[in-house]
Amino acid sequence: MHIFILGIDVAKAKLDCALRLPNGKIRSKSIENNHQGFKVLMQWLAKHEAINIHVCMEATGVYWEGVAEYLAAQSMMVSVLNPSQIKAFGVSRMVRTKTDKVDAQLIAEFCFERKPEPWQAPSPAEQALRAMVLRLEALQNMRTQEINRLEVAREAVIAGIESHIAWLDQEIKALGKLIRDHIDNDPDLHSKRDLLDSVPGLGERSIAVLLSFYANTDRFGNARKAVAFAGLDPRHHESASSVKAKPRMSKVGHTFLRKALYMPAMVTLYRTAWGKTFRARLAASGKPPMLIIGAMMRKLIHVAFGVLKSQKSFDSSLHIT
Repeated sequence: MHIFILGIDVAKAKLDCALRLPNGKIRSKSIENNHQGFKVLMQWLAKHEAINIHVCMEATGVYWEGVAEYLAAQSMMVSVLNPSQIKAFGVSRMVRTKTDKVDAQLIAEFCFERKPEPWQAPSPAEQALRAMVLRLEALQNMRTQEINRLEVAREAVIAGIESHIAWLDQEIKALGKLIRDHIDNDPDLHSKRDLLDSVPGLGERSIAVLLSFYANTDRFGNARKAVAFAGLDPRHHESASSVKAKPRMSKVGHTFLRKALYMPAMVTLYRTAWGKTFRARLAASGKPPMLIIGAMMRKLIHVAFGVLKSQKSFDSSLHIT
């Protein structure tokens, strides 16, 4: 069976597409990154009589989500890649030119050679929850920026800043309620929220974040992949007997997830029984405070994944030893 490979280099405004034909030739096209552009893409694929298409793209911010969801809905196999994979692949091929067109072709060749696993699109309820969670994060960042400006603002602009902060407070409160209602009104999210609520250290907002990314555990297969998605997996650097650097957090993953888990990790380590036990054990083995915090961030994903996968509430006896 002939298989067409479609590599897509994603940007905010446009998508550079490279269609690898069964004979190995490449056809390129640039389209807008919106629904009108997606329709143009489908027409272009039909023109080339492309069927049995495997689509590959990088996880670039949130700009890939629209086209990935659209193409998955067209019954295409879609794979979403870590950008570091493509960068390393390009280095291995000694690619010296970097343009959007070349990047799209590189993604197509990677897809053809490596045949990455298919991506599973989140449910509409999960997509909506993630959009709201990310919007809430944006509003909170804006509020922090305005608070910082207020501290050094001149008299002429203080009233405007204070007015904007008041508006942001109202929007944050309203969006928080909208997130709660959205979870309450969806039976699947509601039951999973109750499961995560059994984990000491997780609060309302951190639970909403975890649900927006990890509600469907089948998308990851195991907790290790779920941890890697957030970039919380350890990176080892060793070579022969002369190079043995300390393991560090890879940070090759979703920045927002790492940021969102920092405070829950602190609360868990210092205010819960199982967290205090975890902290004492690592401290006794000589681990520094920042490493312990990172380890708890990683542990929270392991625990949350396990709770959701097993559909069983948190069992403290498994963690206080």
